[in-house]
Amino acid sequence: MIGNDIAIAIDLLNQNLPVGIPTETVYGLAGNALNEKAIFAIFSAKNRPFFDPLIIHVASIIEAKKYVHNLEGNALKLAQAFWPGPLTLLLPKKDIIPYLVTSGSDKVAIRIPNQKTTLKLLTQINYPLAAPSANPFGYISPTNAKHVQEQLGDKIPYILDGGECKVGIESTIVDCSDEIPKILRLGGLSVVEIEKVLGIRSLVALNNNSNPIAPGQLDKHYSPNKKIQIIENFEDSISVFNNIKIGVLSFGITNLPLSVVEFNLSKSSNMEEAARNLFNYLRQLDNADCDLILTKLLPKEGLGLAINDRLQRASVK
Repeated sequence: MIGNDIAIAIDLLNQNLPVGIPTETVYGLAGNALNEKAIFAIFSAKNRPFFDPLIIHVASIIEAKKYVHNLEGNALKLAQAFWPGPLTLLLPKKDIIPYLVTSGSDKVAIRIPNQKTTLKLLTQINYPLAAPSANPFGYISPTNAKHVQEQLGDKIPYILDGGECKVGIESTIVDCSDEIPKILRLGGLSVVEIEKVLGIRSLVALNNNSNPIAPGQLDKHYSPNKKIQIIENFEDSISVFNNIKIGVLSFGITNLPLSVVEFNLSKSSNMEEAARNLFNYLRQLDNADCDLILTKLLPKEGLGLAINDRLQRASVK
């Protein structure tokens, strides 16, 4: 059921049942991060493997310090600059956080979401919320309540509706557990903005493996059911695919045949607009009358880096 009653959401969360919640990045599937029964229910509803850790969400920096060590130095600089917002910090966890949340790691990913409905909810409960994206594991992330309903509606009792997500891609994850911060996942906060606050170059250390230390690091992720192929040029490549119905996820000005199903992330080449549209358009192409999705990488700057990361993981065979 979709609704906007925070009291209903809190009642279900207090029963250790998973609830869909809005954030500025994507919709999350939330549960009490201190309760293993609630955490297990999240993994179960998503069919998520237990080796893939979760992010916990809190309402303030003061709250965050109850659950992590070393929220100081560079970590505190970033928190003060970008929270609430699309930034997740990886820090040493306190014992109160179950290892089920962190997949056995001594570090936990934590953030403050910039979404008024969920922030209000967080101020009315006395525990943090573990909340990965509210979709079946590995599939396209949801950016509105309807997406969650279509994918998980039969597995969860309630979806708190907060409208469309304003950012549209997941948070940037920065490991601040060591002296030099490392960016583990590109996301809604650009590398340039992070480096501007820290005054140093950040080390981008993206994992591509089956043993992630933070969410969003698996080789194949954010994927539609249809095959995605990354190409250099739409106009030259489309003619190669004879007898195949083509769908195109484009960016900027294109000149494609009318027979091609096209979703343009941003005709004006606006990165923020492209990020907001990415998962929604991938979802629509997955449901469109086409057999193959073609796309190309965006300029390697700003949010283009994070969008490209999503496209590359989605296209892994």
